[in-house]
Amino acid sequence: MHLDTLDLIIVAVYLAGITLFGLRFRGQQRSLRGYFLADRTIPWWAIALSIVSAETSTLTIISIPGLAYDTNLQFLQVVLGYLVARVLICVLFIPAYFRGEMLTAYQLIERQFGPNLRSLAAGLFLLTRAAAEGVRIFAISIVVGIALGTGEVASIAIITVLTLIYTFEGGMAAVIWTDVVQLSIYIAGTLVGLAALLHLVPGGWSGAQQAIASAGKFQVFDFSLTLSKTYTFWAGLIGGMFLTTASHGTDQLMVQRLLAARNQRQSQLALLSSGVIIFFQFLLFLLVGLALWVFYRSFPTVQPLGRSDRIFPTFIVTEMPHGIAGLLVAAILAAAMSNLSAALNSLSSSSMVDFYLRHKPGTSEADRLRLSRLSTVTWGVVLFVLALLSRRGGRVVEVGLSIASVAYGALLGVFLLGLLTGEANERGAMVGMACGFAVEVYVWLGTSIPWTWYVVIGTLATFGIGYIASLAFAHQDGQP
Repeated sequence: MHLDTLDLIIVAVYLAGITLFGLRFRGQQRSLRGYFLADRTIPWWAIALSIVSAETSTLTIISIPGLAYDTNLQFLQVVLGYLVARVLICVLFIPAYFRGEMLTAYQLIERQFGPNLRSLAAGLFLLTRAAAEGVRIFAISIVVGIALGTGEVASIAIITVLTLIYTFEGGMAAVIWTDVVQLSIYIAGTLVGLAALLHLVPGGWSGAQQAIASAGKFQVFDFSLTLSKTYTFWAGLIGGMFLTTASHGTDQLMVQRLLAARNQRQSQLALLSSGVIIFFQFLLFLLVGLALWVFYRSFPTVQPLGRSDRIFPTFIVTEMPHGIAGLLVAAILAAAMSNLSAALNSLSSSSMVDFYLRHKPGTSEADRLRLSRLSTVTWGVVLFVLALLSRRGGRVVEVGLSIASVAYGALLGVFLLGLLTGEANERGAMVGMACGFAVEVYVWLGTSIPWTWYVVIGTLATFGIGYIASLAFAHQDGQP
């Protein structure tokens, strides 16, 4: 079971084309600011599309349809929280980031508290972002393995190497502009795939709509008050709000895009407009899952389909007409490469700015650029290894979100301590961060509480303990 020759040609043309397009930006960076922020020359609309592309990975394209296939549209409740969070970030975080010249989110931490907490926050970002990205890269092997018939190691290596080439050479400018192209490809490919899928379903959209409605799979809202369900209105709105406030307000992967805007207003406009796009994008992927459910209900397979993450890739390879199948696989690879390039660039920028250059401030601009590229390659190798270690787990989108969520509460709690209080100090914030992270790890590994609540719990624990500890340390030092 793998792609036809025409489809393989389409995939190969995409992989070669996007790599060459990214290489167009080589040699344009003559400084660290140019390499990591594209000299703040990117228009707001391109940043908006890049934000959406960066938060869309292979996990989204293959796992969200699988989620709808298994359940319904209740994941949209989480997306509502994503929208509310963007407003909060525009009010609280973006103005603080544009007061001064910043290359990373964690420089703000040093301004508010001190260098030790900055190192702790940046280190936590590097650790958890790399772990979560390993799961995302592993998801690539599901698609590539099914489509090309290659093994997991070869599948991961192909995408990692090609993405690394243009990220290494072109820096942030290459990352953002390839994001724009890749988002266009995977949205167009998914729309074509949905149309082709509905054409195969008996009765088309009207027949599918009737079957979906009769099964109750159009359900969006669940207002039940319980912590045991992953997707309720309250878990979605509150949990999604805290998750996105953390991911887009404190995670270098997203903050780097906001900092690349020409000014504060364009940064805010980019973030808010990305929320509109992300809502319709998730709705599109969920509708694909519902249509797949109708199709396989009408035409059951002899062999079981296996885990839901494999359903959409399997359908593409086995049922899609030649040409469209290749386009859809290229679309999924576009999302994968976009997310991977964002991770490589953000991990490299934090490593250089938050660690190396603090201890070697006299490094020449040429050496800074050379070491930044070397750091990008190093992280490419690290992520490749982590992807190989991520081949176990449940539905990959939830595994990836769970790992990322474990650190986000501690990071968001610390940022809020600095932005909302005047009493917090570095020692108290570090105690709060350590305790909040420990609480999140316990909730993740030791309870049945779903991932949608991880960031909420971690943020409240970090903020509360950090505030109390700060007051205690201030009293101990004799401060009023």
